[in-house]
Amino acid sequence: MIPSNWNEYIRHPLLNAVIVWLMLLPAIAVVAQNAITPQDSITPVVWNLQQCLDYAMKYNIQLNTLRLTQLNTEQDLILSKAAKLPNLSASATQNVTGGKNLNNAYTTTASGNYGINSNVTLYNGGILNKDIQQKQLLTKVAGLNVDQQMNNITLLITQDYLSILLAKENIVYLKDLLTTAEAQVTQAQQQYDVGSIALVALVELKAQLANDKYLLVTAENTRRQNLLNLKQVLLLPTSKPFDIVSPDTLMGVGLLTPVEMAQKEALDTRPEVKSSSMSVDVSHLDLAKARAGFLPILTAGGSLASNYSTVNDIGYFKQLDNNFYQQLGVTLSVPIFTRRQNKTNVEKAKLEVQQSELNLQNTKTVLSQQVEQAYIAVLNAQGQYDAAAEQFKFTQEAFRIASEQLKIGATNVVEFLQQKTLYIQAMQAYIQAKYSAALNIRIYDFYRGIPVQL
Repeated sequence: MIPSNWNEYIRHPLLNAVIVWLMLLPAIAVVAQNAITPQDSITPVVWNLQQCLDYAMKYNIQLNTLRLTQLNTEQDLILSKAAKLPNLSASATQNVTGGKNLNNAYTTTASGNYGINSNVTLYNGGILNKDIQQKQLLTKVAGLNVDQQMNNITLLITQDYLSILLAKENIVYLKDLLTTAEAQVTQAQQQYDVGSIALVALVELKAQLANDKYLLVTAENTRRQNLLNLKQVLLLPTSKPFDIVSPDTLMGVGLLTPVEMAQKEALDTRPEVKSSSMSVDVSHLDLAKARAGFLPILTAGGSLASNYSTVNDIGYFKQLDNNFYQQLGVTLSVPIFTRRQNKTNVEKAKLEVQQSELNLQNTKTVLSQQVEQAYIAVLNAQGQYDAAAEQFKFTQEAFRIASEQLKIGATNVVEFLQQKTLYIQAMQAYIQAKYSAALNIRIYDFYRGIPVQL
């Protein structure tokens, strides 16, 4: 039953607005969904290393460009396989001719030709089969190029990620240092007010406090810059809030695999070696195709055709029936003299084989050197980490003792500040060595085919 004041309800502006809004909600949802871009749909804001890597593997421009190249090579493979099939073409020609005849009268005639033709290659020295094999290898090479770019991106993101963690840990130590410095200045101010210390001691502590603030601001700027570097690698908008997860622990040392074993694992698993090896096979197939140029080519063909002309008094369909003919045949083409074209192709293909073999040798050599350099870098980083950790342990204790002595007046400000400078230097050396060791051990293991993890 309709209420008596229904007309007043539907005329109410607020109610009308609500009804319109409900009607528009589905359309608004569709528009909003279509407007979402990969960057706008980033969740969560705080990512761990694996989330950074997953996002980069999906949206990196260079990587997607290589994927498109791979799809292009797959189309070349499909085309190469289709070359073994017969072709089929149809043609139709219609002509109208006008002119004067012997009686000086202007006449016109019409004529037409219609046909269907097909050809297939029966033998061409195996070029078609070798071309298919070659395209299959090139498709695999394109996929390996994608894998190689993924490896490069992984190392780059890992390096940027650890740089952010380094800056964050440095900030933690500097904040603690600043808190201690503020407490020391407060205490020194109280001691100066009662005349127990000289003004120069208070000024020196305030100067050190200002320097601690400067170090903290610098560390904060370094963290922001490193975050920006990672966002740029990930192609994230600079305005998008973004941070990374700090792991509970970070392994910086471990049992190293012997370099000879690591080199063998790298040579067996790295995509650049497989790609170079397949390129050698591709060049050998090029040589086989070039040599096939000396061999004969056998093709088969057939056609169906008919024609008509109004010059004849016979009807159109009758002419098509009378003139309909079928043709089947084979063609053998034997190269006798090609002005050295085939021989030149063979010689160039031989040079390509030699060049691809040199490229493979160079790839293996460079990779072996990179693994050895990574091994040495790990040894150096672990040695520096052990020394820096021990130095930091003792300087941290010495700084604690100096801080306690300063509270009770058992040491002067100059000696305390000297000890504090040593502590800051040891702290920064320790943090740098810690993350350097963590990065280098992961690079070394990554060459062996072990995924990067924190």
